[in-house]
Parts: sequence; C-alpha cells; structure tokens
Amino acid sequence: MSTIHVDIVSAEGEIYSGVAEMVIAPAKLGDVGITPRHAPMLTSLRPGEVRLQLPDEEDELQFYVTGGILEVQPHLVTVLADSALHADQLDEQAALDARKAAEDALQGATAKEDIAHAQGQLIEAAARYQAAQRLKGKKR
Repeated sequence: MSTIHVDIVSAEGEIYSGVAEMVIAPAKLGDVGITPRHAPMLTSLRPGEVRLQLPDEEDELQFYVTGGILEVQPHLVTVLADSALHADQLDEQAALDARKAAEDALQGATAKEDIAHAQGQLIEAAARYQAAQRLKGKKR
C-alpha cells in the first residue's frame, strides 16, 4: 500500500515525522481521513486526536492536539498544532480537573468574553479527557 509523509509540529518543536497509510484528524467541521494523493486542503483543527495508521502495523499512533492548522498536499500532511502531546502523555485526572475548573468558570462568568473563554476551555478539556479515556480503552 502507498504511504503519505506526515509532519506534526507545535511551538514546542517537532512531535512526529514519518510515513502513514492514513491520517485521521479533528477538523473544525468534523473528522477528516487523508490518504496518499488526497486533494490539497487547508483547514483549522479543533481539540482532539490525530491518528496515524502506519504501514504494516495494526496499532495506530495517536496524538492529542489543542487545535491548529492542517495542510494537505498529495504526498505530504502537515499538522501545525497549537500544542500537541503523544497520546500516552495524557493525564486523565488532570483533564478531568481542567474540565471541572472550566465548568466552574463558565457558571461564574458574566462578561461575554469570559463566557467565550470558559466555553473554549471546556471544549478543550472535554476533548482531552475523551482522548485519555480512549487511550485507556474506556468508553466515552
């Protein structure tokens, strides 16, 4: 099967560089699947998992991104993440604590900007928690 080169980078540095048979990413309007020779595309990412199906392997590589940009060329996928972690670096309890803090902030928010900020924090924390749960084989 053919492959596509994938680069995942964030402000902290390069997270992954290698090949994959398929890339699944959390685009703003829904998850997208990218295979070799995909049409060029540029889209924003929402918080969630980027999954790489590797050649000749049953398991996937999983990464968590807090958002960013996805650029697709026929033989190259670039994820420019706001921040990114290998899935095994996710801390389920820290994500749960962040979700609770965001929920509390949302309840206490009155200004439009504070509400929007708290909602963004809640979305990011919920996505991080779901990714941590999936990694441990739990249901959503």
